[in-house]
Amino acid sequence: MERCGRLFSTVFILLLLLVTIGTGPMVAEGKTKEKSSKICESPSHKYRGICFRSSNCATTCKKEGFMGGKCTGFRMRCVCTKKC
Repeated sequence: MERCGRLFSTVFILLLLLVTIGTGPMVAEGKTKEKSSKICESPSHKYRGICFRSSNCATTCKKEGFMGGKCTGFRMRCVCTKKC
């Protein structure tokens, strides 16, 4: 019985770790021709499904009014980018 509890705890911790890796930071430092500026990230509201091509994600994000977009994370989600 104790062995099942320990196994469940281990699996739960591993799942929790995978989820937190998939949800990375939402602000990244970007380099431009001027000084460095901050780039904000936001999940796309219109992109559906698993994100395999960042170019498709960027096109969808531009239609939403963002600068661009990319596929990120363990769950391969489309994340839009813009200057903060």
